[in-house]
Amino acid sequence: MTAVATRPASPGRVRRRRNIPKVVWVFLAVPAVVELAMVFWPALNSFYLSFTEWNGLGAAKPVGLDNFKELASDEVFRGALQNNVIWAIGFGGLSVLGGLALALALNRPRRGVGLYRSAIYLPMVFSLAVTGLFWRVQYQPDGTINTLLGAVGLESLEKQWLADPDTALYAVLVAAVWRQVGYVMVLYLAGLKGTDPLLDDASAVDGATAWQRFRFVTWPQLRGVNTVVFAVTVIDSLRTFDIVWAMTHGGPYHSSELLSTYMFQQGFTFLNLGYASAIAVVIFALALIFIITYLVRATKEEAV
Repeated sequence: MTAVATRPASPGRVRRRRNIPKVVWVFLAVPAVVELAMVFWPALNSFYLSFTEWNGLGAAKPVGLDNFKELASDEVFRGALQNNVIWAIGFGGLSVLGGLALALALNRPRRGVGLYRSAIYLPMVFSLAVTGLFWRVQYQPDGTINTLLGAVGLESLEKQWLADPDTALYAVLVAAVWRQVGYVMVLYLAGLKGTDPLLDDASAVDGATAWQRFRFVTWPQLRGVNTVVFAVTVIDSLRTFDIVWAMTHGGPYHSSELLSTYMFQQGFTFLNLGYASAIAVVIFALALIFIITYLVRATKEEAV
């Protein structure tokens, strides 16, 4: 057997490591321990619980893949999964398009632009629960939405938006996008500040239209921001809970049920924690698939 030679650490590196004060290691170790205890351990534990039957008391009973087999035949779960796809597309698409459009419109300095930016970002200051309660009032039969429809002669469109299975999910989606679009706008504003204005000016001198300048000059410089926006939007769409629960509780008749609300019901209403953990694993897998797929595609585009 041949011995493998290991490269000794350079004296300079060892000296620098020794010169680091112990208090620095303490400040690094404390948040690391907290992160392990409060984030990684519960996450790993939920993977284990997804293969068990447990009501929160006593020992968990291993059941193998039974929870996942039951999910495959659960109509409510399939409906929630379908709603999550609709939610991810609608929430992500409308938030990104709206935020990007607002960022482009408010990027250049002009009178009152700071006031407009603050007003659009203001909904992000409120929690999702408060936002849900606010919009729940707007959707009441005598609320603002129906009042405005009646004022413009569209009484035929008035309805109980949150009590109608055909409109409940989309009504909540509008409220969520209203809150999220300001956050996406701020991210894109930060990205636009990092673009090179000389390239845009040069393309304008060459006769490029506004759309051509955006498509071929500005958009390629926003790749880093696009990655952040995509990751944040996908994660937010899959973990959305507060606003749906505050407005509809997943109803009526599970028409606005998402995976997060169904997981909450199974775990904390029916105390079926093993089954709820299986739903949590599905949510984690979906987020991982979306993000990894996008990152691989973005990496290939940058390599080209």
